Amino acid sequence: MTVTIAISGATGSIYGIRLLEELKKAGVETNLLLSEWGKKTIGYETDYTVEQVCALADHVYDNADLAARISSGSHRVDAMVIAPCSMKTLSGIAHSYNESLMVRSADVMLKERRRLILLTRETPLNLSHIENMRLVTLMGGIIVPPVPAFYSRPQTVDEIVNQTVGRVLDLLGIQDTELVHRWEGGRP
Repeated sequence: MTVTIAISGATGSIYGIRLLEELKKAGVETNLLLSEWGKKTIGYETDYTVEQVCALADHVYDNADLAARISSGSHRVDAMVIAPCSMKTLSGIAHSYNESLMVRSADVMLKERRRLILLTRETPLNLSHIENMRLVTLMGGIIVPPVPAFYSRPQTVDEIVNQTVGRVLDLLGIQDTELVHRWEGGRP
């Protein structure tokens, strides 16, 4: 299995970083794309350097390189996750505005009917955000806003991040990584 992880400039770069870490543990081949603002956000929000994040991936591509192999449907990539996905990136995907490798690679996932998962980050949402999510969903994309699950009674930000990352791994068909606190039903 090969998965492309993209980190846009929205807040929440830790989601993409943690996905890279977990996919590495699972032995999944990864491609990495970082927008310019994604690189800056890593520095603002985490203790990771861009170099450390790049070292987690098998292949790293320049977001401006529209001739990279992942820009073509003939190159086999099983899935793509944009974590986090800014509203700018979402808009580009929804309208096939392929000005960057990140948006072009997402467009390839949709046209080839491969899995595309977007961890959209914005609040509150305006109508164009909602419409763009609707359009991408109609095209086959999966919108996964990183919303915490409080039934697990998380005690740390790390637990909140892990729950979302675990759910994304579920969507990718990755075997249980024990990151997800599963709902068992019942009453308090």
